[in-house]
Amino acid sequence: MRLEVDDDELAACVSCGLCLPHCPTYRVTGEESASPRGRIAAMRAVHAGAEAGPAFTSFMDLCVQCRGCEAACPSGVPFGRLMEGARRTLVAERRYQPWWRRAGYRLLGHHRLLLAASSAAALAQRAGLVPARLGLPRLPVRRPRLDASGTDAWLFTGCVMDAWMRPTHAAALRAMEATGAGVTPVGAGCCGALAEHAGLAEVAGGQAARVVASMTGTAPVVVDSAGCGAVMKDYGRLLGTPGAQAFAGRVMDVSEWLATRPLPTGRRLPLRVAVQDPCHLRHVQRAHAHVRTVLTPYVEEVVELDDDGLCCGAGGAYATVHPDMAARIRALKLEAIAGARPDVVASSNPGCAMHLAAAGVVVRHPVEIIAEALGGPEALGG
Repeated sequence: MRLEVDDDELAACVSCGLCLPHCPTYRVTGEESASPRGRIAAMRAVHAGAEAGPAFTSFMDLCVQCRGCEAACPSGVPFGRLMEGARRTLVAERRYQPWWRRAGYRLLGHHRLLLAASSAAALAQRAGLVPARLGLPRLPVRRPRLDASGTDAWLFTGCVMDAWMRPTHAAALRAMEATGAGVTPVGAGCCGALAEHAGLAEVAGGQAARVVASMTGTAPVVVDSAGCGAVMKDYGRLLGTPGAQAFAGRVMDVSEWLATRPLPTGRRLPLRVAVQDPCHLRHVQRAHAHVRTVLTPYVEEVVELDDDGLCCGAGGAYATVHPDMAARIRALKLEAIAGARPDVVASSNPGCAMHLAAAGVVVRHPVEIIAEALGGPEALGG
């Protein structure tokens, strides 16, 4: 089996091991097969003709795809691209993703259907018909309306986040408009990140193309989900067109965009806030410093977690597919949070927020804290 990877990129790893402390699955297992260099060694063997059996599939599937190894790698190995290529090959050659997962990823691209299904699930949840073991947050029956105020910037609202966490979008609008900008929210469905991580390139490409077509012009495309922003900044590679490349160049994380604007004066909230960096904001977008910049004027204290940005274990759909491993990884994050003694944890990714909240952590998106400081409880459902 030849993997869908670049030979030079696969050969770039020199097995130095500097990535090991930054790999969450290696940290909790201590197993070489659960490390970046161990997975690359397995990829090389299969790429050279070795049997790609169940063990290889397991090694590939257990990766969180946090890409913390990339930030630590002195050779610049693009591990994320290698992992996506390996999974694309598994999808093409074997029954790697079962039909129900494929159906779920496709559903994310049909926004109205997703909203209707989420509302139905919320009603079932309140009737006690949804098992607690599924780990779902309390789903909203109603969602705040998001109105356009101008054309200075787009706000991408995504799929699951729009269905389950729309108050965060309302807070993002409040913060953005407070800088004097006119903003248009766009619900174009899924960005394709989850499908891309699962190796479903065709599904991801179709979803990405719809997103590109939904926000034309030259205005910035602002994203308040770190995972979505990371893949949207990579649309040029994913779609391979000049238009997609130009679109990718307009994408900004909401904190990254706010940091370019004159921040309005607001009250300082008496909060000690610990910042939890989503992996795709820290390791992929390299835009995590902006969160500190925009939060600092509005809270009493911003504190750091003493874990060097280690993954929390959410990993998009990872916590659903590998709940036990995700919980073991999360335990390391919980230790770091306990050591920081915060009043609240700020996280810029919905998956991270839900995964940590499920363990009892008080988590808020940075824009929710900013919007509260600026005064706008009606927009936040308060």
